[in-house]
Amino acid sequence: MAVLPLLIALLSIIFFASSPLAKAAQYSVLSYGAMPDGKTDSTKAFAAAWSQACASTQPATISVPKGSFALGQVRFQGPCKNNAILVRIDGTLLAPSDYGVLGRAQNWLIFEHVNGVTISGGTLDGQGAGLWSCKNSGKDCPSGATSLEFSNSNNIAITGLASLNSQMFHIVINACQDVKVQGVRVSAAGDSPNTDGIHVQSSTGVTILNSRIGTGDDCVSIGPGTSNLWIENVACGPGHGISIGSLGKDSQEAGVQNVTVKTTTFTGTENGVRIKTWGRPSSGFARNILFQHNLR
Repeated sequence: MAVLPLLIALLSIIFFASSPLAKAAQYSVLSYGAMPDGKTDSTKAFAAAWSQACASTQPATISVPKGSFALGQVRFQGPCKNNAILVRIDGTLLAPSDYGVLGRAQNWLIFEHVNGVTISGGTLDGQGAGLWSCKNSGKDCPSGATSLEFSNSNNIAITGLASLNSQMFHIVINACQDVKVQGVRVSAAGDSPNTDGIHVQSSTGVTILNSRIGTGDDCVSIGPGTSNLWIENVACGPGHGISIGSLGKDSQEAGVQNVTVKTTTFTGTENGVRIKTWGRPSSGFARNILFQHNLR
């Protein structure tokens, strides 16, 4: 009888040894000079860890341990030599507190032309309160930076991530295919301008599940060229609700189609679900839109 447990243990070892996780190359940002003190600029260290992971011909893991890491703009460029990069974040990434550093940069953290990237866990702190105050005062202020963007990328997963106090949009999915966003938490003050939680545009096959989003703008905003978008079990509020559009800004514009929003709860929002359009001729459209089992 003692043979069976031994056989199971041996099979488990063999299975793990042959799994992608066992073969993944490991890259810790600490190895490249990152400091978890919330003060030392770790931008170059993160860029270096990405370069190594992207150049790996086998699956790769970039690990960000506990602590706070101060970062300027980081561009995670592809294409890479492998299609399985895990960015595992156990700590907090801090944007510069001076909004002038990133205010006109459009993005803080941006992944471009990548395939098979997963971001798991962690917190992004955009430290956007200073810029919000500037905008709310009516002064001439920069537009601000999106905290996290994926552009022209495929097979992306964002899971268990928290995004706080972004200067502008929190998460942007632009010109991507097959993206799954699950278990994220987005938070910004109810009077924070232009802090959309998740913005999707020119993308297909995006799924947003089991998330909590509270901002000063749309919880989810859906731009032209979006198709096959599924949103389910999202708690939205405060904010403006979930919005398709604005559509029709340009005379020649891609439409929005095959969008499902279901089992979503709206609390303290200006709207529930809506479609916004400009009052002008346009080739844009909204087609096959389903709002189902939502509560406000």
